[in-house]
Amino acid sequence: MKQARFAGDQKVGKSILHGPETRFKLWAVPKILPTVETWHLTLMTLVWSLVNVLVGLFARGHLWLLWIVSLMIVLQYLTDLFDGELGRQRNTGLIKWGFYMDHFLDYVFLCSLVFVGYMISPPGLGVWYFLLMVVLGGFMVNSFLSFAATNEFEIYHYGVGPTETRVVFILINTYIIFHGTGQFHVLLPLVVLTCLAALVFNTYQIQRKLWRLDMAAKGRS
Repeated sequence: MKQARFAGDQKVGKSILHGPETRFKLWAVPKILPTVETWHLTLMTLVWSLVNVLVGLFARGHLWLLWIVSLMIVLQYLTDLFDGELGRQRNTGLIKWGFYMDHFLDYVFLCSLVFVGYMISPPGLGVWYFLLMVVLGGFMVNSFLSFAATNEFEIYHYGVGPTETRVVFILINTYIIFHGTGQFHVLLPLVVLTCLAALVFNTYQIQRKLWRLDMAAKGRS
């Protein structure tokens, strides 16, 4: 039996910023130096994550350091945006390696952001950060399990994807810099519960789609 083509490099759906984002990377990637390879860009997420961790160690009394975290989010966005397109334009052929490393390092970067949040927070919120990490990780698990079942890699939901999520993180950093962390006891549980509700809804949508596929296959057989 012929094996289905690996489709991890072909994302299903579009985000709100898909149009300008696509035009930007098609303009920028040809200008990247020939000595820079796709795997260099992918592995740079390790550097951005390490910087976040180091900033987190000192940011509690110096919230202005969160501007550095926001800069790391922008740099991680750029290297993440360019690495796949660079591989396609130069026919690097690292489709499966890129899929694996790119998304594993996305998780590492996400952990570094949650670590920064935990380090700057008032005492007593540790359990909420644990729950936040569980819920955010659940979105990634959902995407990968759905991809394994359908060979369709979907990371955009109702026009929201990784780019829009990064914008939210930058806005949160900006709010914290100007207003501090005094409202975290209210805001953090609200964020966790909102994300949990979105995860439950997303899981329901995915299982309903897979149910329909199974029933259709059963009907054909």
